[in-house]
Amino acid sequence: MTNASTDGLGARIAARDLLRAVLGRKRALDEVLDRTLDAASLAPRDRAFVRLLTATTLRRLGQIDALIDQMLEMPLPPTGTAARDALRLGAAQLLFLGTPPHAAVDTSVALVDRGRDARFKGLVNAVLRRLDREGAALVTAQDAARLNTPDWLWNAWTAAYGEDTARAVADAHLTEAPLDITPKGDPAGWAERLDATLLPSGSLRRAAGGAVPDLPGFGEGAWWVQDAAAALPARLMGDVAGLRVADLCAAPGGKTAQLCAAGARVTAVDRSEGRLARVRANLDRLGLEAELVAADAAIFRPAEPFDAVLLDAPCSATGTIRRHPDIPRLKSPEDVEKLAAAQARLLDHAVTLVRPGGILVWCTCSLQPEEGERQIASLLERAGNAVRRDPVRAEEIGGLAEAVTAEGEIRTLPSMLPGEGGLDGFHIARLRRFG
Repeated sequence: MTNASTDGLGARIAARDLLRAVLGRKRALDEVLDRTLDAASLAPRDRAFVRLLTATTLRRLGQIDALIDQMLEMPLPPTGTAARDALRLGAAQLLFLGTPPHAAVDTSVALVDRGRDARFKGLVNAVLRRLDREGAALVTAQDAARLNTPDWLWNAWTAAYGEDTARAVADAHLTEAPLDITPKGDPAGWAERLDATLLPSGSLRRAAGGAVPDLPGFGEGAWWVQDAAAALPARLMGDVAGLRVADLCAAPGGKTAQLCAAGARVTAVDRSEGRLARVRANLDRLGLEAELVAADAAIFRPAEPFDAVLLDAPCSATGTIRRHPDIPRLKSPEDVEKLAAAQARLLDHAVTLVRPGGILVWCTCSLQPEEGERQIASLLERAGNAVRRDPVRAEEIGGLAEAVTAEGEIRTLPSMLPGEGGLDGFHIARLRRFG
């Protein structure tokens, strides 16, 4: 358990507001986090606690709700949302964060100590005090992987990968992802300065936590944060020095930075001006240059085709649940279906942007086959001999042979490299255009 506590009620109010935004209004946590923290005027220590408490509550939501329901003699009424959120936050502190019981219980009761919600004070107090006494044993008996995974995701992963792998993936989601870093150069040297491990694929890895801008080399633009799996697609393009390369759906710009650092002449395309501003800010910090184009990648048409194109298509992002525990509460099978249709249009258009003989690298940070393997199979069927796979070899990705499929594509899973901290879930395919 992480020993994390704070005496301030303001931090718990901010965490409650974030839960309401995610679970009630279906807003992505990253979209509302900084604005909520800024509005609360919290000290840095409390801001960090709010992030940890909200993420932990979302990560363990299935377990927490099951425990709350087990404690209640009758279900909470529809008007009991405030009580359930207070119970969720209190349970997360008691059972998963090691917060002192008096702080967890008292501040949770205070969350319902006003207006109509005040009628739930006694219930919140009684349930949390019982969880303090009995909760640890009850948690031990729970099937955490299954409880915290919505049925539609569990069933999809079981069908795609088998139950054992689906369970391993769900288990990996219970742990916060480490901090992965891509250096512009001198990876061994930066591994030492950052107290990080140099992974075989070339990424640096250190434990999560702490303020990233305070780390050595950030201010001088020596590196950027990027999951080790997310760093693989650009590396599969090989030597891109001097080549014209398009990075489609480029924000937040990690892959653009990789290609620029490797000497490519990069055109970064994204439909959002706001997201492109973030790409520009990241490139400026890193001292890198790229052409930024605000356009819909599905209809973007350059004056001439590119030597290579990287398409990181918008997706359900179910491969990044370790970093974004709100995703299982926000996405649905209908979202995957809509995104898959958009991805097919993007993929078909991306092929036309590559010169004959050029390379197209496709990737999504999704665990859903509809957003990965099936997309490529469908494209190859539509394209005939005009597009073919350029199979990936294990040595190109640091020897991670288990991630290379029989078709020569890459499928990373959060359960891979368990001793080193896992990976985000990605599907990656390298294609070559012939017609």
